[in-house]
Amino acid sequence: MTYDPSNVFAKILRGEMPAETVYEDEHTLAFMDIMPRADGHTLVIPKSPVRTLLDASKADLATLYATVQIVARATVTAMGADGLTIQQFNEPAGGQVVFHMHVHVLPRWNGVPLRPHTGDMAPGDTLRAHAAKIRAAFQA
Repeated sequence: MTYDPSNVFAKILRGEMPAETVYEDEHTLAFMDIMPRADGHTLVIPKSPVRTLLDASKADLATLYATVQIVARATVTAMGADGLTIQQFNEPAGGQVVFHMHVHVLPRWNGVPLRPHTGDMAPGDTLRAHAAKIRAAFQA
């Protein structure tokens, strides 16, 4: 399969679609998932046009997962989480829906299950509030 530059994450990277950004560096971008399965659910993507883990270069993987760790630490702190789940899906059979490689950072609390993926979007003010908390944790 080839990379499709019209995917939603490519549009976010080009500034053609909005996203509630929590972290950005030269190689990666992290932003709030608009259909969160947990409060503070964040997505981390490479800026390179990479469809799946299998297409990624070692350099893309190294920088992506370094950012996943940075974002995960801030998210756990900001959201007062007891732990976290990291998810990454590849191709439709593996559960991938947007075909730009991305990693889900999901803060978790003891006894609180993940919400189902219903396709319902979270209110913008909720996403902004969670993003602000996570961004503040980078400063702490």
